Amino acid sequence: MSPRTATTTGFSAILLWSLLALFTAASGKVPPFQLAAMTFLVGGLAGVATWIRRPHAIRSLRQPPIVWALGTGGLFGYHALYFAALRWAPPAESGLVNYLWPLLIVLFSSFLPGERLRAAHVGGALVGFAGILVLFLGRGALDARAEHLPGYACAFAAAFVWAGYSVLSRRFGEVPTDAVAGFCLATSALSFLGHLAFETTVWPENTTQWLALLSLGIGPVGIAFYVWDIGVKRGDIRLLGVASYAAPVLSTSILVLAGHAEPSITLAVSCALIVAGALVATLGAKRPEPHTSGKGTEAPPIPQ
Repeated sequence: MSPRTATTTGFSAILLWSLLALFTAASGKVPPFQLAAMTFLVGGLAGVATWIRRPHAIRSLRQPPIVWALGTGGLFGYHALYFAALRWAPPAESGLVNYLWPLLIVLFSSFLPGERLRAAHVGGALVGFAGILVLFLGRGALDARAEHLPGYACAFAAAFVWAGYSVLSRRFGEVPTDAVAGFCLATSALSFLGHLAFETTVWPENTTQWLALLSLGIGPVGIAFYVWDIGVKRGDIRLLGVASYAAPVLSTSILVLAGHAEPSITLAVSCALIVAGALVATLGAKRPEPHTSGKGTEAPPIPQ
């Protein structure tokens, strides 16, 4: 798979994540940890189902403890922290703080072998974050009361966890994407324990809510993690980081089209800034890199 194809594959994760809010809203009042347990179970089983025709893929689960810690810690750690942020702080402010992770991916990528951080990538990421800032400011005045600081801290930590997971996944490029199915199932199990500890069980009330939950598990909490793994391991991780700012804008746009939100000028301005940031980063990525030699300059190939 070429880097360009891998990057395009990674972009599909961003498109799938833009459906997260719509499907979550349609899934009813299922508590967060229960929702994570159910959707990650679906997402993990979706990956396992592909092994029927590829029985050898089950060997992908034989990974060192550090790989399991990275995969499960990234998926479960991020979602646990983000759920805590939503519980202890207003959603808008928590989401804004959490969306530092695309910028962190761009910055952390400079520590990867063979990667060179250009000013265009940082500039594009900052313009993209400005778009997110406009989007969240457009929803109303931001609340910065002291009692919400634990929630903001969790959102901030979640951003570092997801950025770290994404960048470090490239350092373990030899780990096949099939292993993500195992990470999803482990995340489901840990989320179930979190549900038992902190929540009361609430089941979807009708067929529409069940279908929304299954759609979440197959798409934004399933396929998205598999294609994101391919993108960050083989594609342009810096460009993927900048492009990730499109997810909340696309999500809001989809909610508007579905009648769950109202169109606004701030949404249009935010979209323009996101596009501008992506263009800045793309132009930077197209400049020829200086010739490098020696081993360890690329992520190892992923076994098929």
